[in-house]
Amino acid sequence: MLRLVTALILIGFTSINTASAEIGEELFKANCANCHKPLENYTGPLLKGVRDHIPTKEWLYQWVANPAGTNDPYAVKLKDTWKPTIMTAYPNLKKAEIDAILDYVDAYKAPADPAPGVSGAGGASKDTDSNSLLFGILTLILAIVAFVLLQVNSNLRKLSDNKEGIYRGEPVPFYRNKTYLMMGVLLLTGLGFYQIVEGAMSSGRMKNYQPEQPIYYSHKVHAGTNQISCLYCHGGTQDSKSGSIPSVNVCMNCHMAIKEYKGEAIVNADGKSINGTAEIQKLYAYAGWNPEKKEYNPDNNKDGVPDGAHAIPWIKIHNLPDHVYFNHSQHVKVGKQNCQTCHGNIQEMPEVYQFSDLSMGWCINCHRESKVDFYNKADSTGNKFYSIYEKFHKDLKSGKMDSVTVEKIGGTECQKCHY
Repeated sequence: MLRLVTALILIGFTSINTASAEIGEELFKANCANCHKPLENYTGPLLKGVRDHIPTKEWLYQWVANPAGTNDPYAVKLKDTWKPTIMTAYPNLKKAEIDAILDYVDAYKAPADPAPGVSGAGGASKDTDSNSLLFGILTLILAIVAFVLLQVNSNLRKLSDNKEGIYRGEPVPFYRNKTYLMMGVLLLTGLGFYQIVEGAMSSGRMKNYQPEQPIYYSHKVHAGTNQISCLYCHGGTQDSKSGSIPSVNVCMNCHMAIKEYKGEAIVNADGKSINGTAEIQKLYAYAGWNPEKKEYNPDNNKDGVPDGAHAIPWIKIHNLPDHVYFNHSQHVKVGKQNCQTCHGNIQEMPEVYQFSDLSMGWCINCHRESKVDFYNKADSTGNKFYSIYEKFHKDLKSGKMDSVTVEKIGGTECQKCHY
């Protein structure tokens, strides 16, 4: 009995630790990963083992809640070390949540390098392309075999008829056979019409469009390796129609402290090696920032910006026709869609390209398949935006429906997307 109780206690503690680690990881990625790394200094100091250096745990709780208002000697020294950057206040983080974050960080280990020959998402894509090519070759081989078998069958029938005394004329060569010729004409006509229709439908779409940007910006480095949240840079995405391209100041929040690139080698789509540090220097030129003096250039012409500073002329990649209405906040905040739904695995792209064709058919299929996060009055979960659909709520409750798609609430009506 004692052993059973001990085992249950151990299992309970293990479950609690696992849950705490998962919560800590989520909280770290949501609140800390933009400026901190577990194992190295970033925009802010590394976090692993930070509890061994701070004065007290209560000091840490106070610092997280109000960094600007914490002015004891240790806090002043910390601010001087990392100036001009100062940590964002997180008054809503509870003490248990802060402890969970630090538990996750202290237990964090650097991920092992993948074994040779193990491919990631890019490898999966190449495998898919290889399979498509293989299926195409097999189809062609089977078509040739079928044609050869038809010819063999025709010759065997002629030999059989001759043996039985039934005379048949010489078979018509396949290149003069009207049936074969008609099948060939119909096949070529069908392929021609298909290409014409496909080309007309794809006119103006820019799938796989990948322009050369004024600064080589790698989403793989920022959103992938450094786990910076998409909403940190594209802050307006969840609150406005536009996805919003970040301003130079957003970039400088991190790069006032990060002057050189020390990550893995960067290679562009043409196989050319990219100097990450040189690209950061381009950012400084656009921002009017002097990395040696750690300050912005003076505003001698009194135009409100540092001398030499100007906006980065990013080239827009994802474009929709003028008659199409698309609201980012409606999809991100209400529909709770991830960026990857439309933009692909953006965190794995060295250079951004248009992943989806963004056609009407593509959008409609998504609306037919995406389920609505209905509000549940019983446990107050789900989205209150959909609380007005009483009929669907009753059907879900009675078991007539197991889910509701966007199509069911009018998501494929013309006026929803077209002015």
